[in-house]
Amino acid sequence: MLPHENLLRDEGSPYLRQHGDNPVHWRPWSPAALAEAVRLDRPILLSVGYAACHWCHVMAHESFENAEVAEVMNRLFVNIKVDREERPDIDQIYMAALASMGEQGGWPLTMFLTPGAKPFWGGTYFPREARYGRPGFIQVLNAVDSAWRGKRASILQSASELAQHVGKRLGGSSPRSEISTETARTLASGIYDMIDGDLGGLRGAPKFPNAPFMQTLWLSWLRSGNEQHRDAVTESMALMLAGGIYDHVGGGLARYSTDAQWLVPHFEKMLYDNAQLIRQANWAYAATGNELFRIRIEDTIDWLLREMRLADGTFASSLDADSEGDEGLFYTWTAQHITDVLSDDSSIFFKHFTITKPDAWEGAPIIHQSAVQRARAVEDRALVSSLTTRLLTAREERIRPGRDDKALTDWNGLVIVALAETGRSLGRSDWVAAAATAFAAILASATLEGRLPHSSLGEKRLYPALSSDYAAMINAAISLFEATRDAQYLVHGAHFLKMLEDWHADADKTGHYLTASDSADVPMRIRGDIDEAIPSATSQIIEAVVRLANITGDIELQQRAWTIAEHAAGRIQSQQYGQAGIVNACVLALEPSKLIIVEDPEQPMLVSVANRNPDPRRVNIFLALGEDTARAKLPGDILPDTKKAGAYLCTGLICLPVISDPAKLEEALRRR
Repeated sequence: MLPHENLLRDEGSPYLRQHGDNPVHWRPWSPAALAEAVRLDRPILLSVGYAACHWCHVMAHESFENAEVAEVMNRLFVNIKVDREERPDIDQIYMAALASMGEQGGWPLTMFLTPGAKPFWGGTYFPREARYGRPGFIQVLNAVDSAWRGKRASILQSASELAQHVGKRLGGSSPRSEISTETARTLASGIYDMIDGDLGGLRGAPKFPNAPFMQTLWLSWLRSGNEQHRDAVTESMALMLAGGIYDHVGGGLARYSTDAQWLVPHFEKMLYDNAQLIRQANWAYAATGNELFRIRIEDTIDWLLREMRLADGTFASSLDADSEGDEGLFYTWTAQHITDVLSDDSSIFFKHFTITKPDAWEGAPIIHQSAVQRARAVEDRALVSSLTTRLLTAREERIRPGRDDKALTDWNGLVIVALAETGRSLGRSDWVAAAATAFAAILASATLEGRLPHSSLGEKRLYPALSSDYAAMINAAISLFEATRDAQYLVHGAHFLKMLEDWHADADKTGHYLTASDSADVPMRIRGDIDEAIPSATSQIIEAVVRLANITGDIELQQRAWTIAEHAAGRIQSQQYGQAGIVNACVLALEPSKLIIVEDPEQPMLVSVANRNPDPRRVNIFLALGEDTARAKLPGDILPDTKKAGAYLCTGLICLPVISDPAKLEEALRRR
């Protein structure tokens, strides 16, 4: 029997710990909490949020810290608090249930469940007192209790039907479907039609970075040479990186812009957004040579290493939007603040930046750039950097936003890929070393049998991992192999694949579930097909298996990748916009590219060409002259000749003649 008190104080999630002093008798999601609801025959009030969520904090201050509200909650419900980043499986189930009720999703997610954990009503943010056209939270609590007592039988029936619907939608199977470039072409065309030609990104507001959609357009350009699709990505990125959504003083991207101009962000910074920004900006820099992208890569990685790196070398999850109770206070500047720091040099600053305070924004002005200022700042990089460094030093004296220090395995995998790839492209061995350190720390957190945690906070670990964790770490292992030539990373990748297959594969071996087979507290097992701000778990799995099969030359594994991709394609036929990640991953399966270079490491002319021409479809193997070729199979199990320098470039089963001229390799890699 659980004690009648708040049980969140010692949890491994900073978000849950933030609620550890609430008068609400919170429980973490667990078998014990679910059993308590059954034993007491009480409905469950499920509250889902995350540490950097502004409206989560608002609802906490208004309601969960209030003794009157807590008394009603404790008397009528079993109250369970979930960190959506720690338990995306739980979040996705109940967010899908809310959507099936016809309600708009978002966080905090507030759901009411039967004692058997089946959803029957919900919403998002509720104010303590009625306003914004929303009922007050105590009014909601009493209304739900009244309905539960008066209409229990019908509620149980509708909840059961809703749970079945959600289970079929998120966890169902489908016959295999052909994967084709036509599907990708149609999706890319549809996304391009949604692009805001003047402001970049998708039309309307709010505006998100939308990395999966941008990758769809990028792959379309790589495949077909459609320059409109390439330019949609690079122009959207340039506009975004000049806007207020980007931190011009300290580096890094906020989660989204509340307006269509990229001006006023929700100021929380998420690890996953910045990992994807770094990787895609590297592609954009390689394709355009625009120094803006290289500068933003450097500044964002500086921010990651300065503000997000934990003691063991892994990376924290997020920074809050708020400090001292106000959103954006840490990041915004008045003209007087800037003049106080820069003195006479402030006039130089305002030649390169603008500060704006829109009418609807209650805080201090936000730094951004016009197109002219953006170009000027690139030209005057050293001068601008000296000014922003002085502002950053002054900003460090402010009270900082809170940091969510849990290290999520899948998000760290995204960062490792970004650091390894970009470090290789831009010749930054220190970035590759940072990626290797993070990888080693995650590896060290595994159980004796080699199972990874999903989340770590200090010495606390949340086991078991999700399928996305193993997929992300396979991709991280491959990227580190490409950057370091250390074949041990491929051994680790193969082990992660074994864990994925052992614990997450479905009975028919046609795909995987997000949660492990021994997860004891999930109401249903779901696939993980739906993209959020990052590509879905399924899409990451397809990418990981395709890349591992390609780099090892394993024919059986290539067939496994096709099976997973075809069945995933069958499940998403009517929902491709929400599952662009799977379409993108299927493109990798259709068009796997492999480059093997034999060269003197002391004179890496061919390798340098490969490094500065990144391509997400391609795996790279670099061999020294005379090196063993056992791990460098060409199609048909042919081995390269390591007696002389040369590049072997293959797409699918077709290989070009060996290339020894760096200029000709550059031409081949850039051919569309």
